[in-house]
Amino acid sequence: MLTLMVEPSLQLRQFDRSHASALFQVIQSNRNHLRLWISWIDGIHSQQDAEAYILRSLSGFAGRGEAHFGIWNGPALVGSVTVERLDEQNHSAEIGYWLAQSHTGKGIMTKAVRTLIDYLFMELRLHRIEIRCEKENRASQAVPLRLGFRLEGQLRQAYLKQGSYVDICIYGLLAADWSTIH
Repeated sequence: MLTLMVEPSLQLRQFDRSHASALFQVIQSNRNHLRLWISWIDGIHSQQDAEAYILRSLSGFAGRGEAHFGIWNGPALVGSVTVERLDEQNHSAEIGYWLAQSHTGKGIMTKAVRTLIDYLFMELRLHRIEIRCEKENRASQAVPLRLGFRLEGQLRQAYLKQGSYVDICIYGLLAADWSTIH
């Protein structure tokens, strides 16, 4: 499985079956915090559900369409960062992420996303990366802004969340932009 070093005590490790227990535990202990922004959290009710999620992500990786990484702070799983909708023809992808509430506000997500961006631009030779965030999720929007992404637009009522449609902001970053700011 792929591991990306963020710093000595912080790693991105591609999820595998052995991570199911840790994934379920971090979701379970952060369920109320995460469900504010992530609808699929309500589908994880057991360690078996977490394992099924991981197996689906591995299938997506095998199909070269996505990759799901756990964010490990020392021995503890504290969140996730994913590559979604990897488009080899157009050399683009989308990044998504979440973090345990006790680890927010410490710069962990910005460091994790920066490391993943380096990998996507340098190793996979992507041309473009997008991050989509709910309009109301200011903490999530701060990550792409800190990393030099540009707000490219807003999709009105684009996602159905808990029975209501919400607006989504789209942030984009080109490889050429990254090379000049990083």
